[in-house]
Amino acid sequence: MLRSEINACIEHAKELYASISFKLPVWGHYGPDQWAAEPDLAKWCRGHQMGWDVTDYGEGNFAKRGLILFCLRNGILRQPGEVPYAEKIMIVGEDQECPWHYHKVKMEDIIVRGGGNLVIELCNLTEDGQMDRVNDVHVRTDGKLNILPAGGKVVLEPGQSVTLPRTLVHRFYGEVGKGPVIVGEVSQVNDDLADNYFFDCDARFTKIEEDVAPNHPLWNELPAQ
Repeated sequence: MLRSEINACIEHAKELYASISFKLPVWGHYGPDQWAAEPDLAKWCRGHQMGWDVTDYGEGNFAKRGLILFCLRNGILRQPGEVPYAEKIMIVGEDQECPWHYHKVKMEDIIVRGGGNLVIELCNLTEDGQMDRVNDVHVRTDGKLNILPAGGKVVLEPGQSVTLPRTLVHRFYGEVGKGPVIVGEVSQVNDDLADNYFFDCDARFTKIEEDVAPNHPLWNELPAQ
């Protein structure tokens, strides 16, 4: 992606968060110079994978397959003394896909905080690590049990949520005609480096072409020292 595209995505997300009065931490508005002046905070956020994240999954078509994320709090996987939870706020566009994947460690609630509707498609995982296209899926939305055929979907309106157990395979996208979706995630510790298992995408992180300066660095660009 172009850095100018990433800058625009972040500004778009900030506007949508503000539309529902969702406040980011102060450092969510930091530019490169402010991060450079806060080396301990920058190291902490980078180590905890906290902050901005914009991805096109390595495919160069953000509108079709992409996601804007902001991680507000997080622990470190398998690290004693760390918090055991994470929280994110995301933007999903109409018909913009987060592709099929699952997590081995993380359980999560996906919550529609505002905007349009979120469509989530679901499959079980076979013992040999493939998508189960045969057996029904059992999943709870706000505590209500849903029994879906393999590949079946739930549609979440603002205020609704779904609980995704470990290894439940899922993809999601914004329902066409309903506008962008403001999506929350409350989960166990999130590790985008070691606990994402995708089926048909090239990369979790985006290769960036620096056509302009960054307004806000992504979390994996924060100073490590």
